[in-house]
Amino acid sequence: MMRIPDSVRGLAQRLWPHHRVLLAGLWVLVQLVFLRKFHGPHSANDSSRYLAYAANIAECGYFEPGHNLRYVLYPLFQSLWLWLGLGWWGIVAGQMAISALATRAIYRGTRQLAHGGSGAAALATLLYIGWPDIQQFNVFLLTESLFISLVALSFGAFTRIQRGRPHDWALLVLVLTLTALARPNGFMVPLAAALAGLDALRRAPNRRPWRAALLGLVLLAPLLWAALNHQLATYYLMDTYQRGELIFRYQLWAVHQAAPLQMPPNGTGPVARVVYFAVHNPAYLARLMLGKLFVFISYLKPHYSLAHRAVGVLVLWPAYWLAARGTWRTIIWRPARVFLAAVFLLQAAIVMLTVDDWDVRFLAPVLSMVFVLAALELQRFRKAR
Repeated sequence: MMRIPDSVRGLAQRLWPHHRVLLAGLWVLVQLVFLRKFHGPHSANDSSRYLAYAANIAECGYFEPGHNLRYVLYPLFQSLWLWLGLGWWGIVAGQMAISALATRAIYRGTRQLAHGGSGAAALATLLYIGWPDIQQFNVFLLTESLFISLVALSFGAFTRIQRGRPHDWALLVLVLTLTALARPNGFMVPLAAALAGLDALRRAPNRRPWRAALLGLVLLAPLLWAALNHQLATYYLMDTYQRGELIFRYQLWAVHQAAPLQMPPNGTGPVARVVYFAVHNPAYLARLMLGKLFVFISYLKPHYSLAHRAVGVLVLWPAYWLAARGTWRTIIWRPARVFLAAVFLLQAAIVMLTVDDWDVRFLAPVLSMVFVLAALELQRFRKAR
């Protein structure tokens, strides 16, 4: 094994007491780099749609119905800065301020799960700051920055409830509600928290709360079914299934059917259509879903450079392995492990049922969960040596 030179070891020991200041400085530097790269606030893809929606809210309080309502929190967030007259720069400054809070939440939450160990907290935070496909969204006028930050803040708030204080529970409910309103798939984060809660009830000595929770789920099933139908109403999943798309509107990577597909009849509800398609085309749908899963986690997007893909393989693939091992470590508070794993797996399941994008805008929001678990597992390796 390569021996670390004494000079390097000594420098690291001298700098370590200041690692939080260094991480803060790195965060600031990264924001400046992306501001320079994109020449300030960057309008891309759906930016004009969100800005028009935000302008309507700021000027006349009009909330547009339909598909845009599924992203309501972000236009509302933008409308505040437009109403204040701060424009695009105000929006980006707000995104960066929330990102700074999210970065602190990653550090504090990881440190709490590491029982006060700052090594894992520093590593998870370093990865969160240094991963370009996370921080670059802070200068984009898109939902990604706010959603990425809210996922990280949800993790931080979730770790705080370990203390059992009422105001920590109130903070968690607030952050989870905001996260659910940020994007159509935002519900996965409160759902992950609910799964962690159900797991805790299942393992508790008193089984009555567990049975009551199951009864509640049965009673709420019709409402949950209606809510899921509402979320899927403006998506045309059957079209993407027929085209065999792994990446939206990208045909070079597509799954081709060996036989004619059996499509659901007209008038079938959104969720029922997916169920019908799965029952009548199981092999094709399985290939489609596995292909989407590979595209989602592999980081081998066709538009990325060789260097970009290499970084993903060299860093993310080992991080996935470490995170998977960390999920089973009993030394880590179990509800947090369930929450972290569930956020990532639920996002993966959503992509498998819908379709991935050409970049990693669907992976970026949940990478912080991978980084936290991987850092905690890597700290265990270090202690075991």
